[in-house]
Amino acid sequence: MTAGADSGRLPAAYLVPGSSSFTEFLSVQAPTLLPSGRSLPAGAAVEAPHGTTIVTLTYAGGVVMAGDRRATSGNLISHRGMEKVVQADRFSGVAIAGAAGPAMEMIKLFQLQLEHYEKVEGSALSLEGKANQLSMMVRGNLPSAMQGFVVVPIFAGYDLRREQGRLFTYDVTGGRYEERDFVATGSGMLHAGTVVKIGWRDDMTRADAVALACKGLWEAADADSATGGPDSLRGIYPVVATVTADGFVRVDDEELATRYRAIADAVRDRNAVQASEGADR
Repeated sequence: MTAGADSGRLPAAYLVPGSSSFTEFLSVQAPTLLPSGRSLPAGAAVEAPHGTTIVTLTYAGGVVMAGDRRATSGNLISHRGMEKVVQADRFSGVAIAGAAGPAMEMIKLFQLQLEHYEKVEGSALSLEGKANQLSMMVRGNLPSAMQGFVVVPIFAGYDLRREQGRLFTYDVTGGRYEERDFVATGSGMLHAGTVVKIGWRDDMTRADAVALACKGLWEAADADSATGGPDSLRGIYPVVATVTADGFVRVDDEELATRYRAIADAVRDRNAVQASEGADR
């Protein structure tokens, strides 16, 4: 491969017709560039930053994806502004929890895979096909997962054929499962998932769905030390995005600040009422 590169020409491998799968091409020509092609030396261990809580839910017009911004290394906050919800292509997104480095590497490879397929085939993969591609990548990460670098994504998007939002979750072995209404994962999944489970309805509007996702992350941050809440002092808010027939759109921080102020006000009012009732007893 290097001879062609040194002479200024593409190596012959790049000129041979083959599969539309970029990861398959890499597995033959440069397997060490794949996450599954690398491993730690025997007995080695790395304290890698981990992403924490993500939640995704469907609503009448599509899906909402949300993730807090905190990454942790053990009991330390290693990063306050990590983006765990990322656009995969125009009509889909990926949210990640687990080992931060391998997760971001997997997302970049996934984005490249979707772009490569569309250029080779002349059309985009179906939403289910995209979900299957990500499943293979998660399964390919299993050797790293056995060393502690677990990546557990959520994939969601708008299905142009069915004209509805759909979401998929995975296990560490690459098992792919479609969820009809909502899913949460990460260290705060129990708290965020409970809030969304109680509040979810199939006829929710975009505003309802965004508000519910924000409330889920608020409660997760309140109960789970690894989940970061909104930080108005630094201007750091969770990453929240919608995927509809108009594509992937990130909710701006101004709207999120307004929603979190409303949540904080409601909590403050509730606490005031409880304090008043306690004083009257």
